[in-house]
Amino acid sequence: MITLHELTPAQHRHRFKRVGRGNSSGKGTTAGRGTKGQRARTGGRNKLTRRGLQHLIVRTPKTRGFRSRREKFESVNLEELQRVFADGATITPRALLEQGLIRHLIPGVKILAGGSVTKKFTVKAQKFSVEASAAITKAGGSVTVIAMPSRVVPKKQRT
Repeated sequence: MITLHELTPAQHRHRFKRVGRGNSSGKGTTAGRGTKGQRARTGGRNKLTRRGLQHLIVRTPKTRGFRSRREKFESVNLEELQRVFADGATITPRALLEQGLIRHLIPGVKILAGGSVTKKFTVKAQKFSVEASAAITKAGGSVTVIAMPSRVVPKKQRT
């Protein structure tokens, strides 16, 4: 039977070297940091000017301001739907793309309440403003929220 004092870890554990504990420890005096200089001091070394990063910092353009990396939804106003589509039309993101009202299907389409609508539409999109959905239903149409399109692009069929 195995007892507790006979158990050993699966892999060997290496004890780290305790620095700054006197010269007889092997890492005394300067504690393995060399002599003097910014890197020998506590908290030393500027994080941005480390060797190997300097050329990257110099080459990157110093643009001012902030640019959000979050993807923006394609937005369409009600007046554009009123102008382009006929009464009783079913409006989908694909139809908006074919009419040239949006440029991309990903990340999605949001219908905004710019202008007024009198035609009866069935609108399917990823997002709606509250005013836009109220205006469409008031005109006798219907609003359907659809799922976000997937980012996976299908492979072309090999022949």
